[in-house]
Amino acid sequence: MAGPCPAPEWPVRALNEVRAGADTACQNPGAAAIEVLRTAVEPGVGHIDTADAYGPYVTNEIIREALFPYGDHLHSVTKVGMLRDERGSRLPANSPEALRGQIIDSLRRLGLDVLDVVNLRTVGGADDRVAVPDTLVPQFETPAEPQQKGLIRHLGLSTVSLDRLAEAQRTAPVVCVQNFYNIANRRDEAMLTATAEQVIAYVPYFPLGGFSPLQSKVLESVARRLGATPTAVAQSWLLRRSPNVLLIPGTPSVAHLRENIAAAAPTPPPDAVAELDAI
Repeated sequence: MAGPCPAPEWPVRALNEVRAGADTACQNPGAAAIEVLRTAVEPGVGHIDTADAYGPYVTNEIIREALFPYGDHLHSVTKVGMLRDERGSRLPANSPEALRGQIIDSLRRLGLDVLDVVNLRTVGGADDRVAVPDTLVPQFETPAEPQQKGLIRHLGLSTVSLDRLAEAQRTAPVVCVQNFYNIANRRDEAMLTATAEQVIAYVPYFPLGGFSPLQSKVLESVARRLGATPTAVAQSWLLRRSPNVLLIPGTPSVAHLRENIAAAAPTPPPDAVAELDAI
C-alpha cells in the first residue's frame, strides 16, 4: 500500500501531447519533434505526456534529447499497461513483470531518477472506460510499489470507470484520470464531475476527436463568428468545462502547437458557450 502523497502542482493548463510530436510523418521526424518540444516549453508548457508505447521507445528518447536537463517546471507524465508490436498494434501489457519493466524503461530512456506521474492504462477500447479484469488492484499495486521506493511521485489512471477509480484509491491516491472526452463525446461527464469534486486532474484524451476529427456545424458556425478555428474553440470550451481539466492535444508542427496554446487565452461569450454546450 502506498502512503498519502500531495497532489502535484500543474503549472500550465494549455498542454501539448508529446506523442504527436514524435510520430509526425515528416521527412525528418526526430528533428521536427525536437523543435515542437523545445518550442512548447518556451511559453511555460510543463506537462509532458508520454508513453514508451507511443514510439515505441523512441518517443521518450526524443524527449530526453530535446529537453534534458529538464527544468523544474516540467512534469513527466507517462503511461504503462500497453505496448506496441512490430506491426504498430497496441497490445495490453498489464502483468506485474511487464508494468515494472515499462516503469524502469521510462526512467532509463527519459534519463530520470523519479517519474512525476505514472498512469496505469486499463484494458479497454479508445471510446470506452471498461476494464476487462474483475479487479484493478493487482495492476495498481505494481506501480504503487516503486512509488513507495521513491521512483514515482504520483499515480494516475487511464481509460477507467468510476468503480475502478474508487477501487484504485483504496490502494493508493490517484492524482489524475485520463479518459476519452471532448465537446462531441461527453459520455464521461460523471467522471469529470467526480474528479472535480475530489480535486483530481481530469485529462481528456482525443480532445479534438482523435482518429475521427470533430465534425459539428454548430462548432464551425461558432468558430466563424469568433474568428477562430473549430479546434481552438473546442479546446477553449474544454478548458472552461471544469477547473480540473488539463489538455493534451497532439500536434505534428510548431504552427499547430502555437494554435493549441493560443486556445487557452480567449473566453467564448455566454451565447457561444450555450450553443457549444448544446452540441
